[in-house]
Amino acid sequence: MNKQYEPSLIEKDIQSAWENEKKYEAKADNREKFYCLSMFPYPSGKLHMGHVRNYTIGDVISRFKRMNNFNVFQPMGWDAFGLPAENAAIANKVSPKDWTNQNIEHMKQQLISLGLGYDWSKELRTCEPEYYKWEQLIFKKFADKGLVYRKKAIVNWDPVDNTVLANEQVVDGKGWRSGATLRLKKLINGL
Repeated sequence: MNKQYEPSLIEKDIQSAWENEKKYEAKADNREKFYCLSMFPYPSGKLHMGHVRNYTIGDVISRFKRMNNFNVFQPMGWDAFGLPAENAAIANKVSPKDWTNQNIEHMKQQLISLGLGYDWSKELRTCEPEYYKWEQLIFKKFADKGLVYRKKAIVNWDPVDNTVLANEQVVDGKGWRSGATLRLKKLINGL
């Protein structure tokens, strides 16, 4: 027996066994159901320790529920639709579709290597028409019922990414990706 733990010697085999037996695929049965959805990561290229912390927490909760005989559904997907991804692709002289899909594959392999228990058969990519067509349909139905409105609002404008950022994406007055000093800008939101 080795005195030192060497993950590469055993973890890949165990993870392959999990994949072959479809251990984490959600299947209908009579047990109480538990749904664990962690925030979908932006496919920016590589996972960092913040990702590891976030996804480990959800995985621990899911494992605890499985150990208590819950039927757990823990999917994973990618928040892969938007101007920051497109701008990063342009800066790297790659098509946005290729850039995004390459990053997704890289990050997916990183998540798999962590041994997290996702149901990869239900993986979502928000940049795929099969996904966003439903968002567009729902938005249109809301608009048709008068549930969508326009109004002027002050927004965080990133002059490098040429997009609006949520307050959570502002760090010390700068864009979290570009590092550019943001401007407050009055825009008309909605339709």
